[in-house]
Amino acid sequence: MHKVNIAEKFSKISEYWKPYVGAELNGQMVKFDKIKGEFVWHHHDHEDELFLVVKGRFRMDYREKDADGALRDRHEWIEEGEFIVVPRGVEHRPVADEECWFLLFEPASTLNTGNVKNERTIEQLQYV
Repeated sequence: MHKVNIAEKFSKISEYWKPYVGAELNGQMVKFDKIKGEFVWHHHDHEDELFLVVKGRFRMDYREKDADGALRDRHEWIEEGEFIVVPRGVEHRPVADEECWFLLFEPASTLNTGNVKNERTIEQLQYV
C-alpha cells in the first residue's frame, strides 16, 4: 500500500486522450487522462464510466432517445471537483475547450473508444 499524489501523476502525462492506469481495485481501474478538443462518439456495451474532474472542465455530449424513440443530443458541463457517471449503452463524447485533467473509474475491460476502433483506440494501457 502506497499513497498516490494525483498532481505528481498528472505531471508525467504529456499526451491528450491517452489514459494511464494509476491503480487497480476489485476489477476496476483508476485512470489518469488529460484531454483537449473533441473525442469520438462512442458507447460501452457492458461498462459504466465515472469521470472525476481534477483540473479544468469539460462538456459531456450525449445522444439519447426521447419518448418517441428519436435520437436527440444534449450535453452537461462537468466542472473541477465534480464527477459524472455515464451508464453503459449511452452514446457519449467528452469535449474540452481547454486542457482538462480527469480521473476515470471503470472496469479493467473498458476500452477508451468503446464500440469504435480508430487511431485514438488504446488497447494496452501503461501505468503512470
